[in-house]
Amino acid sequence: MEFLCNLNWIELLKCFLVSGVLCVIGQILIDKTKLTPARILVIYVTTGVILGGLGIYQYLVKFAGAGATVPLTGFGYNLANGTIQAAKEDGLIGAFTGGLKASSGGIAAAVFFGYIASLIAKPKIKKQ
Repeated sequence: MEFLCNLNWIELLKCFLVSGVLCVIGQILIDKTKLTPARILVIYVTTGVILGGLGIYQYLVKFAGAGATVPLTGFGYNLANGTIQAAKEDGLIGAFTGGLKASSGGIAAAVFFGYIASLIAKPKIKKQ
């Protein structure tokens, strides 16, 4: 019970609202456009990279924490930050390796859990 008393409910609410808005935007794109989920994924990651590279996305991360870093835009932000930091430290080589170094844990987890899900799920082709 003490754990529940120590939670910062405002932080949790901000996290939930920001990630929820990102999910709602994705769902609207799926329902109202002819964009495929793969293209929406690319749009989200690219948006995170652009906003991260411009230094804009960090304000959303400060506001919402995991609500901004866990969705796909957060992955793009992480790629951009890793690239910028490594380019400052290692120059041109860092520009090519920094993004993958910064996000390697997330990439490895996505591959591992994607494989586990493929063993459990029975995929069906979406009817057009």
